Amino acid sequence: MAISIKKPLEIEKLRVSNSYVAKTLNHLKAYVRPGMTLSEINAMGEDYIASLNARPAFKGLYGFPAGVCTSLNEVIIHGIPNETIVKEGDILGLDIGVEKDGWYGDAAITLPIGKISESDEKLIACSYDALFHAINIIQSGMRFKELSLELENFIKNAGYIPLQGFCGHGIGRKPHEEPEIPNYLDGKSPKQGPKIKNGMVFCLEPMICQKSGVATILEDKWSVVSEDGLRGSHYEHTVAVINNKAEILSVE
Repeated sequence: MAISIKKPLEIEKLRVSNSYVAKTLNHLKAYVRPGMTLSEINAMGEDYIASLNARPAFKGLYGFPAGVCTSLNEVIIHGIPNETIVKEGDILGLDIGVEKDGWYGDAAITLPIGKISESDEKLIACSYDALFHAINIIQSGMRFKELSLELENFIKNAGYIPLQGFCGHGIGRKPHEEPEIPNYLDGKSPKQGPKIKNGMVFCLEPMICQKSGVATILEDKWSVVSEDGLRGSHYEHTVAVINNKAEILSVE
């Protein structure tokens, strides 16, 4: 497994791309309202990225048709924008990639649409809190499998289940690089596999299910739901390991 080590100047370039992701997510967070269609939300995101003189990295990636993944309610990740109207009480995952000068940024949030139920608030909080728990405990010398186990334990202790078969990932000059970082321990021992080192840049993205972590892909061949048919949540940040700890790049 070849996990690249980024030089300080390369991390600064990644910081720019990721700041554009954060700006775009914050822009959508401020303007998304009940009554908008998923297509309108995507167009708003794509237009905002263009206004930054950057490119929506997901558009055309592996054949994905849009710049913003719009994952509504039961769709946990990879939702395709369409004419579905968001309404009060929905929850909406927004996952965005930006490419600027050959460097990639990636982050995601799950957004409440108006007033949502207490159960959905807790569901969203689990992905958010799991993400920041993982970021806060990262240190150089820790194994990625140890980080995955920490994510799994946090999610399960909150009463939820991590989505199986999908994971966080390295990022740099490609939107997806080594390593893969599941939100659960893949294998028997966390004391195996590569260690986290200074200069590594990667995305962590807890994907939360309620009763079953088994994934089902819908007929559009993109939208991922749990086999339990219940709502899920998703949060993501890109981090760089600097001075032996994780620093979030996907912030304004």
